[in-house]
Amino acid sequence: MLNVFLFAGLPYIALVTLVGGTIYRYRSNRFSYSALSSQFLEKKTLLWGSVPWHLGVFILLIGHLIPIFLPGLWRSLMVNQAFLLLVESAGIAAAILCLFGLSVALVRRLTVAKVQAVTSPMDLVVLGLLLFQVLLGLGVAMAHRWGAVWSTQTTTPYLWSLLLLQPNLDLVANLPPMVRLHLVSAFVLVLLVPFSRLVHMFSVPLAYLWRAPQIVIWNNPRRFREVPVVRQFVESRRYFLRGAFGLTAGGTLLTAGVMDKAVSFFRGPAMSPEEQAALLRKRLQRLEMTAEERELELERLRNNYIFVANLKELQPQAGKYFIDYQMRPALAFRTEDGLPLLISAKCTHLGCTVASAVDANKQLLCPCHMSYFDLHSGAPSPGSPALAPLPRLGWALMDAQGKLLLKEGPHGRREGEFNVAQLEECGVFICKEYEENA
Repeated sequence: MLNVFLFAGLPYIALVTLVGGTIYRYRSNRFSYSALSSQFLEKKTLLWGSVPWHLGVFILLIGHLIPIFLPGLWRSLMVNQAFLLLVESAGIAAAILCLFGLSVALVRRLTVAKVQAVTSPMDLVVLGLLLFQVLLGLGVAMAHRWGAVWSTQTTTPYLWSLLLLQPNLDLVANLPPMVRLHLVSAFVLVLLVPFSRLVHMFSVPLAYLWRAPQIVIWNNPRRFREVPVVRQFVESRRYFLRGAFGLTAGGTLLTAGVMDKAVSFFRGPAMSPEEQAALLRKRLQRLEMTAEERELELERLRNNYIFVANLKELQPQAGKYFIDYQMRPALAFRTEDGLPLLISAKCTHLGCTVASAVDANKQLLCPCHMSYFDLHSGAPSPGSPALAPLPRLGWALMDAQGKLLLKEGPHGRREGEFNVAQLEECGVFICKEYEENA
């Protein structure tokens, strides 16, 4: 029940509060719809807090949004190991920048008297939550490496399921506690946006583009005595328009000068007939893979039994991969008593595919984060990142005429009778009834 609230209820509560709360605040108290800058009160420390924070959070937001909205492009980029290392390093560096900026901002709020006087409890709560969120993200990057890869198979589909109003909690059920807490903390921050200074992210000062420049001077007697009065007549609006015109003209000339390069860049290099044929072959292969996947889905919808392999083909030390009814990878082995053993090949840690070979301890290895699973029970070994066991799958044995001889459910319950002499000619099948009741 708690998981349903945190990962299905809380996101929608946060989203509704964000939209409704920001609209209400803008309509009821428009002048508070900003960051309420304290630069006039103290600006030296603000520089060291604001610049690293905004630079770091901008990089982190870009790195989180691209996998969500362009997952296919992101996966193709992550195939390159050098690029993956660059992305992970840039994310850690950006998180450190955020931590430094937030720490400076928090110390400034607590120690500078003038700033402390205008600091509300919500300011401190938001700063604390932001620090906590960045620390969690840095912890995830260090403890569960290569998040740029595995997040496209877990958190990205989960967030899309929320957007499509079909929340799939199975995608986050097996994530490490730190990753789940990182998600919950993000939802809480979204919930607090309408009640804090964070609302200024929606206040885009477009009017500043055509507003005349302004000089702000403290209006008090001491300042008036110390600063000589300088009378200047500055046609600021005219100067602004001249500058804008100059920038526009320069940009137009620059664009015209490199137009052919820009067109060539977006159009791409001219390909030879051989390169065009190779590109078409790749596209055809992708279409064939997609069509094959749809055929597998259709087959699993129509049939109560799906053929896996002939029993005599299965081995005790090397499993055979197949696809179960949920379109997930699984492995088929043959036990010492001659019967099949079917087990899920999707790691319960972050969803990687476990290896098919069995080691000397009769364990299966997930190469992503070095989790070992017992072949017969599916349980992870002590100290493995994975906590949940690999699920066992039910199976059925049929003879060459399609007669059902023996069935075994995921929990080991068998139905039917068989003759040992008939085993070598039997086929192994997975059963829809067992997966539907799992």
